[in-house]
Amino acid sequence: MIEFREGLVDSGDGARLESEMRLEVQGMYTGLDLQAPGMPQAGPDELNPPNGRFIVGYREGAAVCCGGIKRLEAEVCEFKRMYVVPPARGQGVARALLGELERRARELGYTVARLDTGERQAAAKHLYESAGYAPIANYNANPVATYFGEKRLS
Repeated sequence: MIEFREGLVDSGDGARLESEMRLEVQGMYTGLDLQAPGMPQAGPDELNPPNGRFIVGYREGAAVCCGGIKRLEAEVCEFKRMYVVPPARGQGVARALLGELERRARELGYTVARLDTGERQAAAKHLYESAGYAPIANYNANPVATYFGEKRLS
């Protein structure tokens, strides 16, 4: 069972997990800097209140996952910085995280959620498709993403 709590992308467990995620992605896509100019923005201005939300999931007191909700339009959001620590993978944590992000997005009034992932993240793409995300055109100019998905939340 995962307990989800409000977090911050730039403080505490949220910042630590987001940093781990960035390092892992940099290893997958050599030299990639997710915070570089030209990359879709997903920092404190986008993911912390009042503009966004960032959550951290805990299991038995340990932070095991995180993810953020970024506003794109009045009723459209994007999920960013989703991450599950390696020892917790393959145990349904990512699916629980995605479900919690969807639930919170609905509470915030969003009716559509979007997300993206790259070709070296096949497990993420599989999760998104199995959760009902349908492929859409590139909506955010992410230069490393090869899959862009969308799901109606209402």
